[in-house]
Amino acid sequence: MSVGLLIVDIQNDYFPGGKWELDGSEKAGNVAGNLLTFFREHKMPVVHIQHVAKADSPFFVPGTPGVEIRPVVKPLPNETLIQKNFPNAFRETKLLDHLRSQGIDQLVITGMMTHMCVDAAARAATDFGFQCRIAQDGCATRTLNLNDKTVPAPEVHAAFLAALNGAYGRVLPADSIMKELQK
Repeated sequence: MSVGLLIVDIQNDYFPGGKWELDGSEKAGNVAGNLLTFFREHKMPVVHIQHVAKADSPFFVPGTPGVEIRPVVKPLPNETLIQKNFPNAFRETKLLDHLRSQGIDQLVITGMMTHMCVDAAARAATDFGFQCRIAQDGCATRTLNLNDKTVPAPEVHAAFLAALNGAYGRVLPADSIMKELQK
């Protein structure tokens, strides 16, 4: 069995000063950076996902600093970078073919936004037969609104991770994931 790290959309627009700042993005980005260092040190495969807007998006506009991957998880030249245009990293990309060609059957998922692209990646990966671990402290999201109700970011984060845990993967702190992988 081969385990790969999937880093989803850790891009400048989600950080302070960006066009779509998330709650806890700095902390989650640093945790993702720790996971990336671990995978590099253990010579395990890494796939970076970069969302690039196609039309009229308020963020991830091509050619802007906001679309760039955050320095804490910047891909090395030998690491795979896959660009996407939809929340689901598997939709209309070469991600599935790449993972299968590398013999990867387990994924550790970290990234932004918990309620959107991380959720979509974990669900799709599971549907394609991958075993997933989601780094609960390596993801970030934002406050959402529905009608007259505001749902604070920590509640959004917890609810989406709770929904994924079990059926779509195991939700664990990054340190626990790294300890499991060292066995």
